[in-house]
Amino acid sequence: MTKQNKIAVGYLRVSSKGQVKGHGFARQQDEIKAYAKRHGYEILEWYKEAYTGTEEDRPEFIRMVEDLLSNGCRTIIIECMDRFGRRSMVSEQLLALLIRKDIAMISAMTGQNITEDVQDENDPWKKFIVQIQNNIAELDKRLLVRKLRKAREAKRAKTGRCEGRKPYGYYPEEDEIIKRIKELYRKPHGEKRMGFRTIARQLNKEGIPTRSGVPWSDTQVKSIIARKK
Repeated sequence: MTKQNKIAVGYLRVSSKGQVKGHGFARQQDEIKAYAKRHGYEILEWYKEAYTGTEEDRPEFIRMVEDLLSNGCRTIIIECMDRFGRRSMVSEQLLALLIRKDIAMISAMTGQNITEDVQDENDPWKKFIVQIQNNIAELDKRLLVRKLRKAREAKRAKTGRCEGRKPYGYYPEEDEIIKRIKELYRKPHGEKRMGFRTIARQLNKEGIPTRSGVPWSDTQVKSIIARKK
């Protein structure tokens, strides 16, 4: 591979929108930058996802794949496998998509070309190691969920309440944005209703921020409209 075609994009993921303001993105970016520098990659763009690792319908991941199919870049660098996915079945589905599209994914932490290793029929250990990483990520997620559930139960038993994250539209400053979403969703006379993904794109185009600062997605719009109905 020549220096000219060693280009890649970086994929960063945190499990929830509440973690966007933490150090997760910065840590992952530093790890990927260090790997790229050692191996002569130029990072063309960064894609930041604030979606759970058990959810395969990730808007930034899909946008990234669509961009790669049009810009000629065919390499994604992630920090490690648990930043890619927390459930082995989902990770395998997303890896299969990348393989079908001839897109390589590299782990900065281990240096593995993951999409290449899972296809290597001559060395089954490579695929086994990827599967082990997937299983460890899933186990870690399940342990975390169990720990958080027990903490909530303990707080509820002590105080009688354990409030979660407030839904979008709870705060007064979000009223105008809810109003705008309703306007976009309203069906014009004699025309088709605007879809959730189209609404999300329009909100992003207008520079309307989400609560966490990440771009609007069709899933967010759908959830807000369903709740307001």
